[in-house]
Amino acid sequence: MTTEVTSSPGTGQDPAAAARRTSQVLLGRVEEHLRSFLTAEHDTWATVDERAVVAVDALSDLVASGGKRIRPAFCVTGHLAAGGDPDDGAIVAAAAALEMLHVSALVHDDVFDASTRRRGEPTVHAHHSALHTANAWQGEARRFGESVAVLVGDLALVYSDQLMSSAPATVLEVWNTLRAELMIGQYMDIAAAAEFSVDPRLSRLVALVKSGHYTIHRPLAVGASVAGRPDLAPAFKEYGEAVGEAFQLRDDLLDAFGDAADTGKPAGLDFQQHKMTLLLGWAMQRDDRIRTLVTSGRHAPAEVRDRLLDTGVPADVEAHIADLVERGCKAIADAPIDTVWRDELTAMATKVAYRNA
Repeated sequence: MTTEVTSSPGTGQDPAAAARRTSQVLLGRVEEHLRSFLTAEHDTWATVDERAVVAVDALSDLVASGGKRIRPAFCVTGHLAAGGDPDDGAIVAAAAALEMLHVSALVHDDVFDASTRRRGEPTVHAHHSALHTANAWQGEARRFGESVAVLVGDLALVYSDQLMSSAPATVLEVWNTLRAELMIGQYMDIAAAAEFSVDPRLSRLVALVKSGHYTIHRPLAVGASVAGRPDLAPAFKEYGEAVGEAFQLRDDLLDAFGDAADTGKPAGLDFQQHKMTLLLGWAMQRDDRIRTLVTSGRHAPAEVRDRLLDTGVPADVEAHIADLVERGCKAIADAPIDTVWRDELTAMATKVAYRNA
């Protein structure tokens, strides 16, 4: 079964433009759904106590601050590629749930990474630690800020479930798997950082479990499931895993070499937190001195970056990203979807793998 996209009568719009417009309209509905959901929650809790809205407002601020909306975009595209009804409210709720889950992960990630900036603004824990200090409250400011962030992230997790409850029951299996993978991948990430052993196999596994599945593969599967097309799962899995790993590797390169003004967060966090990325693992295999630079705590990020460039590994990672994008696009070459959606998924693969933020 394939879904043919044709231009609207009288519009003169080509199929690709029509498909993209349909996706954008759906993503606009996702934005509105998130805003209206959080506004309703604020209004409900505002009647209880002024403190009761703090966590809700922290989520609202983070959602309103922007973001790439990659997971909702792949969810919506998976749904439309599978022939799903663009007017089905279930796909809007499912895509919103994926973004809310992502917000939960971001808030917790910032605590794990001791990051002070997110999207150009103070992170939840940094903001509330500063608030504690400014008000001379009792207890430890850092513990207060991190406690608030844990609760805010947990609230987003609860809300993601509430949002997903409007999707068909057939989505539950992939939704439950996605959430478990995310948590287990997060643990593997912090454990690998603590052990700091050179193991490229583990680095790639963490990238796949923590990011590849959760960012692209499972959102596509959620969208197809809402559309009632489980037969697309194998192709979406191969595409999603390859492009998802490419996405994570680009993230690693941006952390090492990106501009904080573009990324919205401090550069070099992976070095500071001893994240055993594939980039760092490959480089340490070639130059043992990089380990000393990273673990000493006295390194300048520029010095680590220069040493990484000397190993030639960044260029190898770029080549690996290109191979992954090619592999992902080949995976959907014969998938039973309309050509316009195959082309759209190909364009999306390139976009996420070669982004600058």
